This record gives sequence, structure tokens and C-alpha cells, in this order.
Amino acid sequence: MANLRVLKKEIDYRLEELVFDCDMAICFQPSKEEAIFEVMKEGVALRNELFTKVNNPAEPHNASLVRKHYSALRREIEESFGKLFEKLSGINEEHK
Repeated sequence: MANLRVLKKEIDYRLEELVFDCDMAICFQPSKEEAIFEVMKEGVALRNELFTKVNNPAEPHNASLVRKHYSALRREIEESFGKLFEKLSGINEEHK
């Protein structure tokens, strides 16, 4: 079973990286501040949603289902933050 503290730290770390990248993007492309800020807000909302899922496994008394829940959650963390980073890259690639 996943250590909840480590899983929460992983989520926070990914959000921190996203926010840092967004801040850097705003510094270099201030004309796209609103779009970049939206990506930041989506990241914070995703973080809150993932924390809710971490704290509330589907069936807490069934160890097998809990393991599956956290395994699926790890994949979701990877995919969801990956999509946000791709979205930020897309914004940065757009012409002025």
C-alpha cells in the first residue's frame, strides 16, 4: 500500500513544478498571462481533487481494493499533470 504522506508529497511536488513553470512562462511571455494563469488554477483544482481521492479510498477495509485505488491514483497523477504541462507548452508555442 502506498504511504499516504509520500503520495501527498508527490502531488504537491508536481503542483509546485507546474506553478514554477507557469511563473517562468509569465515572466517571458506577459501577453499570455491570463491563459497561463488558467493552467495554474487548473493545477490547484487538480491538486485538491487528488488529495480528496487520496484521503478517501473506495473501500478502506479491503486491502486489495485499496492497493488498486492507489495504483490507479498514481497513474491519474502522472496523466493529469502531464496534460497540464502539455497545455502550458502549447500556450508557450503559440505565436504572439
